[in-house]
Amino acid sequence: MWPLISLSFILYFVPCYQQFPRLCATREALLTKECCPLWDGDGSACGTNSGRGFCQDVEVSDQPDGPQYPFSGLDDREKWPLVFYNRTCQCTKNFMGFNCADCKFGYFGVNCSERRESVRRNIFHLSRTERIRLLSYLNLAKHTVSRDYVVATGTYREMENGSNPMFANMSVFDVFV
Repeated sequence: MWPLISLSFILYFVPCYQQFPRLCATREALLTKECCPLWDGDGSACGTNSGRGFCQDVEVSDQPDGPQYPFSGLDDREKWPLVFYNRTCQCTKNFMGFNCADCKFGYFGVNCSERRESVRRNIFHLSRTERIRLLSYLNLAKHTVSRDYVVATGTYREMENGSNPMFANMSVFDVFV
């Protein structure tokens, strides 16, 4: 029992990192508090001209934190993402992502209108060749820098309210783990 308690205590102090769209981790985006990147497809914010989404004010719940949460007013993740941004992309239809460039899960195609069910397979039921390929892709993901996301290395206060952005690259693997 004590090893479990000790491990829990140690893990409590392990830093956690916040993922940010690379396009929104700039001084300008932090100072304007707006994360509405252009979609490459039509060059408009959030793909507005193509009906993918639009830039809107962030709405968060006004519900108070419970008494079990001792960090009220101290944690940047509280009422996420208001500490960093008060305007973000709101995607429509089957689009998702920080700039509405991706399809919602289960949808594919240019306009994200093609429904296709993905089947998760048990790794123990894969052939040897399939397992080797999967592990190779996982290993590659651990050593490939994400084009889309970075991680915050400081709090908003440490970033001088956005004047001094503090972000670092992260691997594709870390984005999904």
